[in-house]
Amino acid sequence: MAMESARPAERVPAKQAGSHHPLWIDTVEELDRFLASVANVREIALDTEGASFHRFVDRIYLLQLSTRDTTAVVDPLAVGRPERLGKLLEDERVEKVLHDADYDLRLLHQDYGWHARNVFDTRIAAQLLGLTSFGLAALLDKYFGVRLDKKHQRADWSIRPLTPGMLDYAAQDTMYLLELRDRMREALERAGRWEWALEEFQRLEGLRWEDEDASIAFFRVKGARDLSRRELARLRELVQWRDRVAAEMDRATFRVVGNEVLLESARRAPSTISELLEIKGVPRALAERRGRELLDAVKRGDAVADADLPKFPRANAGSARPTSRRTSRASSVCATTSPSASR
Repeated sequence: MAMESARPAERVPAKQAGSHHPLWIDTVEELDRFLASVANVREIALDTEGASFHRFVDRIYLLQLSTRDTTAVVDPLAVGRPERLGKLLEDERVEKVLHDADYDLRLLHQDYGWHARNVFDTRIAAQLLGLTSFGLAALLDKYFGVRLDKKHQRADWSIRPLTPGMLDYAAQDTMYLLELRDRMREALERAGRWEWALEEFQRLEGLRWEDEDASIAFFRVKGARDLSRRELARLRELVQWRDRVAAEMDRATFRVVGNEVLLESARRAPSTISELLEIKGVPRALAERRGRELLDAVKRGDAVADADLPKFPRANAGSARPTSRRTSRASSVCATTSPSASR
């Protein structure tokens, strides 16, 4: 069902490429002035930066906003809860343009309780057009010949101060989105799929942050299905222990200890620090500082009565667990494509 991919898109230089000098906003007064200056816009591009690659609890550490002629990078740690921005995002008269909006919208709901209205998602648009590469970098290269630098793709956006390079990288995520939206809407209308897109965009308005049940997180560890029920009991205790340590340190769980170490600990059931250190990938510093806690978690798993051992729930026939929260029609159009990274 490749449509746009059937012929290369004509690369039209983005008008904004040389005209945007991003504003760095880290005071309430500066943000108020910026929002007052864009009060009459009818479309605005939006992106957020979290730090899930580095922190245990993700939140918004950066907000990027672009109009046709202005880009601002906002520090939410400094400005607090920008109520005026929330009203703008919930205003149905203003179109909000994002790329791969799903997680951004969930974070906006988690941190601020906002529900963005009138959303245009360029990733969904690309999927409906049958494009096989629908990351932002691929789309900007396709339509405008703009090459995004991926140097800061996994940067820690929670740190301060941010480097000039990080700010420039963040600004590029929204600087071209409105022009990209124009090109993609035209393509959707030509393809007779604009109404499809509207259906998908409307679904985004219902996205909410949903806390996951920490008590069953161990089921989601890749490789857990290969364990016995006793080993699963150990893994459950180990995952819960790691989560507590990660929360205490505010560090991503894999930065505390990797899944493979937990899986192997569940299999071997080490009872001493020396046995723990025989497991490949166990950091010596972790073993020395918190190894006893890990061994205690293994013991708790061993203490579970046979009748209470965990087991994977049966999947209901005809209601397979979804592999993605991506909207339905866009997924079906791209069922045979290979998705690229969001950026």
